[in-house]
Amino acid sequence: MSDDNVLIHAASRGDASAFRTLVERYKKTVYYIAYDLTGQHHTAEDLSQDVFLKMYRGLGTFRGDATLRTWLYRVTVNTYLSQQRKKAFTALNFFSDHKKDDCDLTDVIPAEDEHSPEKMAEAVMMQTHIQAALNKLSPRERTVFTLRHYQDLSLKEIADIMDVRIGTVKSTLFRAIQRMQKALAFYKLDFNA
Repeated sequence: MSDDNVLIHAASRGDASAFRTLVERYKKTVYYIAYDLTGQHHTAEDLSQDVFLKMYRGLGTFRGDATLRTWLYRVTVNTYLSQQRKKAFTALNFFSDHKKDDCDLTDVIPAEDEHSPEKMAEAVMMQTHIQAALNKLSPRERTVFTLRHYQDLSLKEIADIMDVRIGTVKSTLFRAIQRMQKALAFYKLDFNA
């Protein structure tokens, strides 16, 4: 029995310390997936909290067919998709607010250009364009694109997480890539799967 399984078993029997250990172990993983899906810090935090609440409620039913990490990916993706469906029914928000402080410029600016105002302005503009292009994708397209290109998961892993066939993942990823390339054509970016 793996360490995660021991903790899951203990947490499902009410051991708060075991649950805290699981949360500490996976909180960054869940947050980064949530951030990649939502593109916003506060929304990612809220989504992460929802995921851990679902994890707590579902530990007793965790069968161990997949690793806890894979299971948390699935819960995060499903929670995100569910929230997007609810949003579509309750609001007509076509664009989410994009705050400049949500951009982590250290991810797009090389270290030697750290203090170059031109490079920083260019990075902010590029990040803004990428985020706008991602926001135009359907929730399913965005999820597949994010899991493949930001989380670097294989097509099989994505299919397992989303509980769909690999062919569905491939076609969804193809559509997402086409839409991203069209939206960002002026950058001449290559998002080949």
